[in-house]
Amino acid sequence: MTLRTFAAAWRWTPGTACHICTSWQRDAVCSACRRRFRPIGHRCRCCAVSLVGLNEVCRRCILRPPAFDHALAALDYAYPWDGLVTRFKFGGACELAGPLAERMTEALQTAAAQPGFVQPDVLLPVPLSDARQRERGYNQAWELARRVGPALGIAAQARWVERVLDTPHQTGLDREARMHNLRGAFAVPAAGRAGLPGRSVAILDDVMTTGSTAQELAATLRRAGVVHVQTWVLARTVSDDAAP
Repeated sequence: MTLRTFAAAWRWTPGTACHICTSWQRDAVCSACRRRFRPIGHRCRCCAVSLVGLNEVCRRCILRPPAFDHALAALDYAYPWDGLVTRFKFGGACELAGPLAERMTEALQTAAAQPGFVQPDVLLPVPLSDARQRERGYNQAWELARRVGPALGIAAQARWVERVLDTPHQTGLDREARMHNLRGAFAVPAAGRAGLPGRSVAILDDVMTTGSTAQELAATLRRAGVVHVQTWVLARTVSDDAAP
């Protein structure tokens, strides 16, 4: 072997350890893990909770329909995705935004091919308060939205809705406590009041637990003149009692 061919054979190529199985390859989450941990089954079309059987709507949404029209979730908030979402959300692992956004995009492209899918006019990430964004360094919902939106040909707007109350963390609170915690938390500034009336909107967030955040935000958007509201989340807890 000549020196040239030896150097070519050992040339370093960029790579990373898969965040799930730790195998060394080019993607933050390897293709084998994406296939292995792909969610199976179907979800409530209103709140995206996993369903057993052939029902399209869960009992809770039949009794108390949410303020949003439809919900889609890419993943279950369960192993291994729960750990990745936690690191992305609380651990400063912003490098996971790309691979997690890819999982959302794949799921949404599949949903878009189904009958009855409504293509939203605009994508709105759930906003953080100023204090919470300073604490984390970024808004994880925006990091997803600014990647998912262009991939689907939908404008993502970060300034059409804002969080005006810095509410306590939702972790550990039940549905009623979460709703009380979020009351009046969101507002639509001038840019949103000009751009939202008559529009179809998708709210984008990282995790849905009880749906209380989406419920309050959807109600705020309805008052601003939005005619159709969907909720798109990266991960949905297996049940409403499983808090991230």
